Amino acid sequence: MQYATTDSPHRPGRWTPRRRTAVIGLLTAGALAATAVAANAATGGLATFHDAAATSAARSARTLPSTFRTVDDQADPTFNQLLGINDGGRIAGYFGSGADAAHPNKGYQVRWDDNRFAFTNENVPGSAQTQVVGINDRGTTVGFSVDANGVNAGFVRTGGRFIPVANPATTSAPAFNQLLGINNNGVAAGFYNDANGASHGYLYRIATRTFTAVQLPVPADSVVASGVNDRGDISGFYTVAKVTHGFLLRGHHMTTLDFGAASNTQALGVNNHDQVVGSFVDKAGAMHGFVWHAGTPTQVDDPNGTGGTLVNGINNRGQIVGFYVDAAGNTHGMLARLKS
Repeated sequence: MQYATTDSPHRPGRWTPRRRTAVIGLLTAGALAATAVAANAATGGLATFHDAAATSAARSARTLPSTFRTVDDQADPTFNQLLGINDGGRIAGYFGSGADAAHPNKGYQVRWDDNRFAFTNENVPGSAQTQVVGINDRGTTVGFSVDANGVNAGFVRTGGRFIPVANPATTSAPAFNQLLGINNNGVAAGFYNDANGASHGYLYRIATRTFTAVQLPVPADSVVASGVNDRGDISGFYTVAKVTHGFLLRGHHMTTLDFGAASNTQALGVNNHDQVVGSFVDKAGAMHGFVWHAGTPTQVDDPNGTGGTLVNGINNRGQIVGFYVDAAGNTHGMLARLKS
């Protein structure tokens, strides 16, 4: 999923180490295509999770082995991002870097079917680019699209129909809205940009088509809401003086998540167990994924992710999705399971 940078909200295009600010940029899917699924040979299919320090000081590491799989749509095996996963194992994502007109973001859903990963295109009609970012257990998806004029518009897809979503408070030009997560109660999480480029997180109730601002109990220059679970707990990140902090908001209580160099931590998804996933940047500028639960952070690095790893979604069964960058600079979809 392509998210915005810490300085500006998600924009379509190539992932870079500072890109994940709220909800990635765009998810796209390609033509129906079977994907080559590669278990990491170097580790016999086992991935290693290391503890991420809650501060810049390193913690003693423990390892949690889990199978890692690379899941790429062969429409563009050089660029895939997996962004959301429901409890049935259906995944939302996209292919295409968005770097130029020849490689637009194209959204998809992917599922395990007949011993293979099967992809189904999902793109907003008439859009130049689409990213599918979140999916709930009913199969309702959310994300955003970009038109030829650069307008970012959120969407909900339910019953085979796309519903455009744009917060009326949006004042940026071109307009900028993205939906990044959805729960099983029909509530989506996202953000809009104002005329100064600042992001403002919100929840969107699909049944009533109403918006509720996400208010943090701390000052913030920008706020992005990236996920919401069935209890209404919200994940996201906020920026103060160009430093980005992840958060988990439970009612009026907020937990701030700062890992690595404590300069760029983004919480990108949350499940019903309040397990939070996301990314952080270390002192050397490298990107790592993480899973956080009940005060314990665990670093996630795909064994093939020599160029960085990011975790964007988690379901209630301990499956996580995201992407990694290999030594050649290609971005690959990542599916893994946490060890229980």
